Amino acid sequence: MFDIGFSELIAIGVIALVVIGPERLPKAARTAGLLLGRLQRYVNDVKADIGREIQLDELKKLQAEARESARDFERGLSDEVRSIEQGVEQTFDSIMADLQTAAPSSSVAATEDASAVLTRDDSVSLPTTKGQ
Repeated sequence: MFDIGFSELIAIGVIALVVIGPERLPKAARTAGLLLGRLQRYVNDVKADIGREIQLDELKKLQAEARESARDFERGLSDEVRSIEQGVEQTFDSIMADLQTAAPSSSVAATEDASAVLTRDDSVSLPTTKGQ
């Protein structure tokens, strides 16, 4: 902090002894030591408060980043779920349309049978009709 050497401390001590006097010098040294101790504690408290504020700011930034990434993940996930649902609906509609075109005379019965099969078993393999 200060660049004071031993010879400078001796000079300060001799001057203080001459100015203050030998009776009051010990009391003045004690008081100076107490004041220096209080000053050091105060400086350390201020440093600790500044360090806590910096950590709090960093934690707030980290929390905001985590929330933003969670929102992005949730948006992406909901978009994927919507696209999968649309794909399933389109597939179901195309299967139903294929069943209705394959058996036009009994379209109501075929639709009901296909609905029963699709609800009972998720994987249905339909024969392809290229000649029609």
